[in-house]
Order: sequence, then C-alpha cells, then structure tokens
Amino acid sequence: MSRVLVAMSGGVDSSVAAALLKEEGHDVVGVTMKTFCYSGTPAHAKTCCGLDGIADARRVAVALGIPHYVFDVEDAFTKDVIDDFVSEYARGRTPNPCVRCNGTTKFRDLLERGRSLGCDAIASGHYVRWEERDGVPRLRRGVDRGKDQSYFLWELPRSMLPRLRFPLGDLAKSEVRERARALALATADKPESQEICFVPTGDYRDLLRRRLGADHPALKPGRVVDRAGRVLGEHDGYAGFTVGQRKGLGGGSREPLFVLEVRAEAREVVVGPRHELRSRSVRVRELSWLADAPGPGAQIRVQLRYRAPDVPALVRASGDEVTLDLLEEVSAVTPGQSAVFFDGDRLIGGGRIV
Repeated sequence: MSRVLVAMSGGVDSSVAAALLKEEGHDVVGVTMKTFCYSGTPAHAKTCCGLDGIADARRVAVALGIPHYVFDVEDAFTKDVIDDFVSEYARGRTPNPCVRCNGTTKFRDLLERGRSLGCDAIASGHYVRWEERDGVPRLRRGVDRGKDQSYFLWELPRSMLPRLRFPLGDLAKSEVRERARALALATADKPESQEICFVPTGDYRDLLRRRLGADHPALKPGRVVDRAGRVLGEHDGYAGFTVGQRKGLGGGSREPLFVLEVRAEAREVVVGPRHELRSRSVRVRELSWLADAPGPGAQIRVQLRYRAPDVPALVRASGDEVTLDLLEEVSAVTPGQSAVFFDGDRLIGGGRIV
C-alpha cells in the first residue's frame, strides 16, 4: 500500500475519501489548503475552505487517526484563481473558478508538497473514476451522474494522472452520507457549500468592486441594445451579465429578452429573444488534453456547462484552437465557460469557450 495525501476541505466527500483510503490500508495524510485571507468578513469562516472547514477537517482527521496539515497557498490562489476570475469578468466573459483552482493551485500544490511528506499519490473527494487500462491512466465520469465532477478536472496536466486517486467515483452521494454516519464523522450531515469560496457574500460583484474599483468600465453604466443596434435601455455594469441571463433586463418587451453577448469594449449588453441564443458551433482555446487530441472529422461529446448534458459534436478544426460543429442545437454558449470533451464517459480534455 502507498502513502496518500488527501485534500480535505472539511466537507463530507473529502472526509469519506480519506476514510475509504485508510480502510484499504493506505498510509493517509490529510491536508487542508488555506486559499485566502479570512479577515475580510465574518462570512469567510463559513465557506468550504474557510476556518470552519479547516476545523471540521481536523476533527475528522483526529477521528480517523491520521495526521492533518494546513497548507497556506493564498499567494498562488490569488494569482491563479482570483486574479483570473476578476480579469475574465472585466473582459465581459464568465469564468469557471473551480476549474481554474483544480488545474493550477490545488492539485499542483498538493503534488509538490506531497512529495516532501513522502506521499506516492494524491486524492480528493471528487465524484470521478480513475482507472488504468493497458498501462494508461484515465479519468471517467462518476457513477452518480447527478454528482459527476469530471467537468471540473479537464485542466489537470496529463502527466499528473498516474498520481491521482478518486475514491468516491463508484459511489452515489447517498452512499457517501451513509458511510460518514456509520463512521460517526463530524461532517456526515454537513450541508454542501454552494457559493464560490472567495465570494462569501454570494455576490461576485462585491469582489469586483473591491478589486477593480467602482470606476472600472466593467462596473459603469452602459447601453442595452439588440442585434440591430437599437438602444433598449441602460445597464449598471456589464460585469453583472452573462450569456443566457434573463434576470435584471427589465420589462417592456412583448417577449422575454435574454443576454446574447457582452461587448466589453463598447460597454454594451446585447439582448434578444430566446431563439437567438441557439448555436450549432463552438470555438475553444486554452486547451488541455488528458488523452490524444482528436483530429478533424472525429466525433466526440462536449459539455458546455456543469449542469448541461453533453452533446455529440464533429471536430471541424484542431490545433491551438478547436472548432466543433454541434450535432444538436445548444443554447447560451458562453465565452469564458469550459467546453469539456469526452469519448463516451472518458474525460479526454477541454478548454475555454471563445
């Protein structure tokens, strides 16, 4: 058996992941990552990576009889995740901070520090399956499709795959809760964290105002227009809008209007009826491949939002940018969001939507 470092956020999933690995006979080390300063507001302590999370992770580690450490990764997290998050909204795009965290700060730092602790592998409580076939490690969707989190892992370096472990991939969420209760873990009935960990107020615009300043163009009023350029109203900052959004556009139209595009340079939010959101193609850059990249003409499946189903697509062009022809119409393809590629249920890569 090996020595495994487990990322413990203080939630039930990572707690059970650590417990399962110990049951298998591994030498388990628990680690919680301190990703940001907790002094900003009292709400910081309640987030998944906040002070309460650290305390809960430590309680679980004590109950399991494993060592527990806290790694301070605030500088790297700020640079890789928070700065990117703010920059994307300033550009009129909609980022995926959890994807960014997994692909840069979290697993990268765990791997580096795990070596210093003598760990052979790193593990987390993500609902995704790891397997090795013909000597090649690969990731597959979790059995519980309602909780499958492979969407968030496309940016992991391919070279890291042999060192990863995901103990919950074959379990349903209900089974994880049952295991935690059977072990009397302090996190057994802890509710899931829904907010972005570094936005404890629940409104990401609070963070943008602090980081960008109230006078930044992304937070200043601008025009709401239709595709023909007709002015329909005024918005209070284009950073508050994302493609597909209905809320916050006001009334007065004969049919509901949705955000079709955010034009940062012109400070315009373009709106239109629902049918104008539909698309049959998508362009993707900032690519990461966990398997050999498919060439033009290959058919794959692509998932364009976390809660959206994947759809079949043909690769029209590949290279530094992938262009996909979607075989099913998709609504609200959003720049900045992740396009995640699958071969069946195998995660093969992904990138950011242009």
